Amino acid sequence: MVLPALLLPALAAADNAALSARLAEVRRQAPAGFTILVQPPFIVAGDETPDLVRAHAKHTVQWAATKLKQDFFAKDPAETIAIWLFKDQASYETNTRALFHDTPTTPFGYYSEHHRALIMNIATGGGTLVHEIVHPFVRANFPACPAWFNEGLGSLYEQSEEKDGHIHGRTNWRLAALQQAIRAGRIMPFQKLTALTDNEFYGGDVNPNYSQFYAQSRYLCYYLQEHNLLRNYYQEFSAHATQDPSGYTSLLKVLGVKDLDAFTKKWSAYVLELKFP
Repeated sequence: MVLPALLLPALAAADNAALSARLAEVRRQAPAGFTILVQPPFIVAGDETPDLVRAHAKHTVQWAATKLKQDFFAKDPAETIAIWLFKDQASYETNTRALFHDTPTTPFGYYSEHHRALIMNIATGGGTLVHEIVHPFVRANFPACPAWFNEGLGSLYEQSEEKDGHIHGRTNWRLAALQQAIRAGRIMPFQKLTALTDNEFYGGDVNPNYSQFYAQSRYLCYYLQEHNLLRNYYQEFSAHATQDPSGYTSLLKVLGVKDLDAFTKKWSAYVLELKFP
């Protein structure tokens, strides 16, 4: 089922043609029974009821895109991204293999740059969807962004709400393991964390600190958010990424410190006081 009323009539002719072509492609791909609709700058396809797919498109996709653009991103993704919302684990695993010849490595969902798609098990909730929506916006607006900040920002919004008219990350399930690491003295210095290559950050099964990198990056972003510094940091870092590819110098500037040793102690004490749920 396609809902053409959601198409934006004001799109430029070239953009409209590209969107129409991508929509036709998704329609050809989608199995029977999928609801397909346009929620700029994305196309949403799902095998839940049409009302549920429409609700996800409006209350999660549209909301997240609008709020992220309000605070961070001037440009939409250059290509129209398809968001595939599979209703349960069986649908997620079966359709990911059938449509993308891929085997999911996470039960929640992921962004595939190659397939121009966000691939979601929507039964696990909308948090991962908001997380993954961040990534194509980062790619379009800050292509030099290192993994730590890309994932820190995405992870921040996997548990989010609207506060004072803006998207606002809340504490989440990553907190407990991070607090345990802090108490055990296993926190990586921020200068080293920000200097990790993408391959080092995404070490996965071969890297026992993989999940901790996400958590530490998330709660650095959370600290910046709670001290009204996160948008300033994004602007400073993205504007000076050529000279400061890790973002460390920008972090010092935004925090107003000369090094992060004293800040790390302050941040650690702050994180240990946080609660979830």
